Amino acid sequence: MTSPDTRTDRTDWVALLARTGVIELGARARAVALLDTGTARELCGPFDRIESPWLEPQGVVPEADDGVVVVKGELGGHPVVVIGVEQAFQGGGIGEVSGAKISAALSLAAADNRGGTPTAAILLLETGGVRLQEANLGLATIAEVCSALLELRALRPVVGVIAGALGCFGGMSIAAGLCTTLIMTRESRLGLDGPEVIESEAGVAEFDASDHTLIWSIDGGTQRTATALADALVLDDVTAVRSAVLDALERGVPGEHRSQRVGELRARLQAVDPADPPDPADLAAVWAKAVLRETPPQEAGPRETPPQGTVTPGEERDAGKGQDGRGTSRGRTWTRALADGDVRAVVPSVITADVTLGGDVARLIAVVPDPRSPYHRARRGEVGLLEGLALAEAVTEVVTGDAGLPDERRRPIVAVVDVPSQAYGRVEEVLGIHHALAVAVDAYARARTAGHPLITLIVGTALSGGFLAHGAQAGRILALDDPGVVVHAMHKKAAARVTRRTVDELDELARRIPPLSYDITDWAKLGLCDGLLKVENAGDPTAGDVGKVRDALAAAVERARHGPRDLSDRLTSPAALRTRAASRRVHDALAAQWR
Repeated sequence: MTSPDTRTDRTDWVALLARTGVIELGARARAVALLDTGTARELCGPFDRIESPWLEPQGVVPEADDGVVVVKGELGGHPVVVIGVEQAFQGGGIGEVSGAKISAALSLAAADNRGGTPTAAILLLETGGVRLQEANLGLATIAEVCSALLELRALRPVVGVIAGALGCFGGMSIAAGLCTTLIMTRESRLGLDGPEVIESEAGVAEFDASDHTLIWSIDGGTQRTATALADALVLDDVTAVRSAVLDALERGVPGEHRSQRVGELRARLQAVDPADPPDPADLAAVWAKAVLRETPPQEAGPRETPPQGTVTPGEERDAGKGQDGRGTSRGRTWTRALADGDVRAVVPSVITADVTLGGDVARLIAVVPDPRSPYHRARRGEVGLLEGLALAEAVTEVVTGDAGLPDERRRPIVAVVDVPSQAYGRVEEVLGIHHALAVAVDAYARARTAGHPLITLIVGTALSGGFLAHGAQAGRILALDDPGVVVHAMHKKAAARVTRRTVDELDELARRIPPLSYDITDWAKLGLCDGLLKVENAGDPTAGDVGKVRDALAAAVERARHGPRDLSDRLTSPAALRTRAASRRVHDALAAQWR
């Protein structure tokens, strides 16, 4: 006679053998499997042969779809577009063409909604982030993906699915943090910095990349769902994933998205001592109590307990030494030089001030070093957990203060950028640095779309996730024309390790391939820069330098007020017309095939 327990076990095994694992499927098969039978139609596919123009010159064989598939169809009768990243090509890395396919599809879906067709999006995310062989264009397109995602998210759900062991890392983890709903499997992972990257940057004592138990306890789907950084944990099964996505579509657009809950992020960070963080297994309980204690936003008054490291406005000048070791940094130097009056601190590493630009009073925001930060991996000006929160609070203060004003009176916001990168650290990954940066990106994009001219002034380094969170969402970007000004996806030595080249080989390639270059004049050729500003002394500006930059900022504000509120004009600048032809081909092909 068969016991009940035996029957249950057999039932479980039958169910296990009957299911179709998502992890076993490529991006194209995953997309088709999710959709209603007979409704799938691929757009801008392999036979369109829009390949990356940057790979073959480096000896890398391109793919005809550049590792991203775009499939329109229906799910449970809902019109959707499924966008899948193929992990088997370049580790799911995002380059010019693949990034353009994602952002263009999201923008077209948003246009559908405005035209009366309620089209949602499903992102199948198996990616390591920026494809370093296309470095700066990969970085730029991820910023454009985030902007387009937020545009659509306000109208219809954008559902993210992370199902494979590769997971979702790098700048695309920020995009995942912006999704309406995020679905994960136990096998999947989500984080800003991969374990190997952290170990490479900070050493094995910071993060042992060979410890798989540790990795999944921090980045794994079970942990991310338990700590509410993802919304649903499902079996590795097409039917289970499809059901979870359908549930998310039927719930529609929430009143407030995860990346808009700034108060919740503040409560979470206040509940943790970075010098003695809780074990990952205990974090969900710690954060649940913290969020329950949070004052509802409509009843919020002055904060009784500021986040770790907060100083009062008068203390900013003593907040710490900077990157040059002489008590300053370019971000702090230029903020002080441009400011009309006092410089204030949101936290010691995020400062603000006001500057008069023509007829406008603009808000300056800068990330600066804080050698006393409780987060030891964020002491040299990196954008970390506190910085992501503080940036969002600084931007939100301006947007809230100007709510109800006519567009022409909404204050410009100027991001003064000198950030060496995001913070590479174990504590940062445990606490979800990708989410903190998504909160900052959300706030900046919301300000831009609300009518605040958003300008970036790059005065030093603008690297990787730090730049994505602070500066890359601007409608207008200016940069000092100086050897100390660098925009890139990764530090040069780290980029050489990842691409398995020497630094000299990278430098040689950069002379022929502009997206790889660390030279600011080469970056400007990509169509991402609205002006290179030649100054006498970028590290210690003269009165003439300050006047020139103020005039350039005022002109940029005027252009922003009369330009689009999205990032679409990045493809129409004279420089972009020369260097981003592949991006324009993608946009044209998708638009032509959309209906």
